[in-house]
Amino acid sequence: MATEIARDGVPDRAGRGRRVVLKEHGLRAALAHEVHARPYEVLQAPLRLSHLAIISGERGQEGDIAHLNDLCDRFGVEPPAAGVNHYAQMLWPDGASATAGGGLRVRWERHTEFCTFTFYRFDPFNAEAPFAETALDLVPADWLADLPGETLVALHGAVCADDPDPQLTQVFGDHLVVGSALGDGAGRAWSDFRLQNDGFGRVLINAGTLSPGQIGRMVQRLLEMETYRMMALLAFPVAREMGPQLTSLEAEVATLIGIMADGNEDRLDGPNSDRILLDRLIDVAAATEGLMAAYSYRFGAAKAYQALVDRCIQEMRESRLPGSQTFREFMDRRFAPAMRTCQAMAERADALGRRVARASDMLRTRVDISLEENNRDLLHSMNRRADTQLRLQETVEGLSVVAISYYLWSLVAYLLKGAKAAGLPVNPELAALVAVPLVLVLVFIGVKRLKAALISDSDH
Repeated sequence: MATEIARDGVPDRAGRGRRVVLKEHGLRAALAHEVHARPYEVLQAPLRLSHLAIISGERGQEGDIAHLNDLCDRFGVEPPAAGVNHYAQMLWPDGASATAGGGLRVRWERHTEFCTFTFYRFDPFNAEAPFAETALDLVPADWLADLPGETLVALHGAVCADDPDPQLTQVFGDHLVVGSALGDGAGRAWSDFRLQNDGFGRVLINAGTLSPGQIGRMVQRLLEMETYRMMALLAFPVAREMGPQLTSLEAEVATLIGIMADGNEDRLDGPNSDRILLDRLIDVAAATEGLMAAYSYRFGAAKAYQALVDRCIQEMRESRLPGSQTFREFMDRRFAPAMRTCQAMAERADALGRRVARASDMLRTRVDISLEENNRDLLHSMNRRADTQLRLQETVEGLSVVAISYYLWSLVAYLLKGAKAAGLPVNPELAALVAVPLVLVLVFIGVKRLKAALISDSDH
């Protein structure tokens, strides 16, 4: 649907303003705003945050927005507009205000199959125990319990000011900690990528000399890296489940191809071996297509999520911290092998489908050759029958000439006898004798011409 828009143009030579009316495409505004969707937050250290990624399915947007509207009603703020996929708003719990400090900011984003809620808490905290209190402590517990969908990512984060780095063992315990300098060394970040006793992961950021805009971008990239990593890993259990099924189907295809290659149809039960082979190949093809239909979306999504994880790590511009493994190294060692397994399984299923198609083509070719041989034998049999019919026809044709000549000669003989009785000077016996060869010749010529005429009509 197109609408008309008006724009003030450049004044004409007389100095009068000119108004241009254009027909606007119905998607122009939405497409123009798409590049500004999901902007990063401008954040000031110190702050704490809690990030949730909820899988609600591709049709779960209405439930997500309804739940978000409920949160807005509880805090008395304006709810999101209809049809949006991004919303950010300040919430003021009891006792907090813009002048008194503190406050809670909610950020909601809707993606294809999941949504994210990120809560930012801005009051000061003890850098030695950054996760003693979290941003979710300010969110109603019953609202959190009623979140629609299933939680896949739950992460607490803390952004400290440019202070000495805390003792990582106090924050993450004895787990192996991954960390690196961010923004070409302007800030630092650490995480152990593990679920703590409260069921949440943790990420700690030292803002260093990062600007508020840079802090917002780094926080967003770290959160997206963890979210997309978990979303991509949803394909890994699928790949492991798919493996034994593909192994069974590959063995069946190998058996059928071996039977066709050896020509040992005795291994099949039944008189019609080609039909049995075709039925079994159809079963394998249907099972393979069923696997791809069930899992292709998951593998395709994992590939896209993996690309987003790589992009987030690249944009963090990380450098090594002494004694720590970088985020890139951790992903290459722990995350990339799982993605390669998923990719290998998808390629394996595609290869199996192509193998089944080639086996079907081979069997189809063999069936076509068998049909051609049967058709050849049938044509030979028809030719033999045609030769026999031709001989019979020629025999019948000779008998027909004799029979027709006899009847025609009989008529001539009666005519001659009648002529003698009428007083004509005719010898009937002598005339009938002379008429015999003439009648035979005339009948023979007439039959040949009739046969030639019939053959000419059939050729046309």
